[in-house]
Amino acid sequence: MPSDRKQRADGVRTREAIVREAVSLATVEGLEGLSIGNLASALDMSKSGIYAHFGSKQDLQLATVDEAARIFQTQVIEPALAAPPGLGQLIAVCDAFFDYLARRTFPGGCFFASAVLEMGSRPGPVKEEIAAFQTGFTAVIRQFAVTALERGELDNEDPDSLAFELNGIILATNAHFVIHQDPSVLEMAKQIVRRRVGATSQTLPATPPD
Repeated sequence: MPSDRKQRADGVRTREAIVREAVSLATVEGLEGLSIGNLASALDMSKSGIYAHFGSKQDLQLATVDEAARIFQTQVIEPALAAPPGLGQLIAVCDAFFDYLARRTFPGGCFFASAVLEMGSRPGPVKEEIAAFQTGFTAVIRQFAVTALERGELDNEDPDSLAFELNGIILATNAHFVIHQDPSVLEMAKQIVRRRVGATSQTLPATPPD
């Protein structure tokens, strides 16, 4: 019946609003700091309305990680995949991350940069989801490096070491930006990445027109 479909659609939208707010709050208060009360206040909902969508705090945390990953995929991974293969994608994934910070997507910076430290020593499904995301993101950077090597755009690089170094630049930039809220560090980080991979306007492939 139409009313049933509307109720289901409303329920989906409500759940989406809850997890989106949960991601934002978690970057400030941590995943362990998430509470039904805080979410209810932030969303102007009743606590029972929040409880109706999640069976436990762990369910809420896992849904929050999933939503953070979806947003990261949209804002960081997909723009990089649209760039020219190899060196273009390697630089694009770093640039997209810095732009994700510049937009202040979340008040506490990158969700995963803080979550991996908070949950790294807490065994369980939430840690496993965060670890899987981190492993996957590193693999994406590594694959871009491998493609750049195959295309002759990088010389004598170990893709594992390069992925590790670029991840380090990303994490250091996130920490500095969160503490100081200084956009100039994001432009500096973009230039550091380019110097590290030896990119110039001559070596970078042209971006195809839209």
